[in-house]
Amino acid sequence: MRTTLNIDSQLLEQASRLTGIREKTSLVRLGLEALISLESARRLAALGGSEPDALAPSRRRSGSPA
Repeated sequence: MRTTLNIDSQLLEQASRLTGIREKTSLVRLGLEALISLESARRLAALGGSEPDALAPSRRRSGSPA
């Protein structure tokens, strides 16, 4: 999909310098993937221990069959 973006040139240059990637499309794609990963992790962390009705999982003990 084609779209037009206004991106801070200094921000784009810094990203290019840090990653070694010169293609703008790749930089934007990697930036979006990083943002998605970061937000997914943040949301998962926010759930930590918030399910009061959850049952503890059964644990395997060493030496017992799987």
